[in-house]
Amino acid sequence: MNLIVDIGNTRTKFAVFHDGALQELKFADQGAEPKVLDELLENYPQLDKAILSATGHIPDPLYNKLNQSLALIPLSHHLLLPFQNKYATPETLGLDRIALMAAAVKHCPGQNVLVIDTGTCVTFDILEADGSYHGGAIAPGLRMRYEAMHQFTAKLPLLEPKALETYQGSSTADAMHAGAFRGLVHELNGAIDETKARFDDLTVILTGGDAQILRDHLKNGIFANSNFLLEGLDFLLELNALHE
Repeated sequence: MNLIVDIGNTRTKFAVFHDGALQELKFADQGAEPKVLDELLENYPQLDKAILSATGHIPDPLYNKLNQSLALIPLSHHLLLPFQNKYATPETLGLDRIALMAAAVKHCPGQNVLVIDTGTCVTFDILEADGSYHGGAIAPGLRMRYEAMHQFTAKLPLLEPKALETYQGSSTADAMHAGAFRGLVHELNGAIDETKARFDDLTVILTGGDAQILRDHLKNGIFANSNFLLEGLDFLLELNALHE
């Protein structure tokens, strides 16, 4: 049984997998990670291995507890990958993007796949049908757009994202929603159209924290999977545990 630990920009996800299926998902704020880990170890005594992915600092208490309790594999670009990594600077490729491409291989082998991850930043990554990965794009995420308008102007408020159906906002708040939300929707649809023009039979996967609010505003044929990254991490853990 596998434990997936994904340390993000604001919180940590803990996911328990068994035979490729998600059993439980828990979240921990900064400082609460060891407590959540202890609860999972107690509730799932069958846990025997773990993979750790982090976008930033790894708390020492969490790392030490994981390393002492389970066979731990830290995610890095040095791991055995299920795709051909042809990124020009593989050492700078985000670990989340590696996990997303692994999930694309698992779910869509032999297909051209565009994975859009709508997190703090929006990432666009393309897995080609021959199993090669050359890169993609990184753009400001939905909330980052709202925060930028607030921080870099004198009077614009900080708003929570809101889905809007038109570019014509009749108030300052709606104008901001129109620019941030509708602007991102058009950006995503444009990326989908451009990628479809390059690749036949393209599969598009939408994931990340803002996938739900964006999903119904994108073109038809999008597959939304909020746990896509976690499934990729579980796949990488199984792959590398077999080759240790």
